Amino acid sequence: MSEHREPVLRVVPRPGDINANGHIFGGWVLSQMDMAAGIVAGRVAQGATATVAVEAMKFIAPILLRDVISVYAWVERRGRTSVAIRIEVIADRNGGEQVKVTEGVFTFVALDAQHRPRPLPPA
Repeated sequence: MSEHREPVLRVVPRPGDINANGHIFGGWVLSQMDMAAGIVAGRVAQGATATVAVEAMKFIAPILLRDVISVYAWVERRGRTSVAIRIEVIADRNGGEQVKVTEGVFTFVALDAQHRPRPLPPA
């Protein structure tokens, strides 16, 4: 699905993001995914949101130093106060190879001024 979309984020991991195996830390990838999903959720909610769940998270292949990471995010489903965002992360490797490295669904709730759930605006 990501091949027909523009990435929400494009990021190059830094040497400090590498674990002892020479791969990028899973937590670093998770944070990039949460940022991209938050951008999309904020647009849908037209305001503040908070991450309330991460589901169906799957690591498919490692991210390597020098990979350029493209994070794709789009609305998978809407509720009354929440929106689920599907995320795909594609690594652009040396030589032009593209590898899907992870995917997941992040659910956000729209927040009012008191940080309480509020209804999403109409689609």
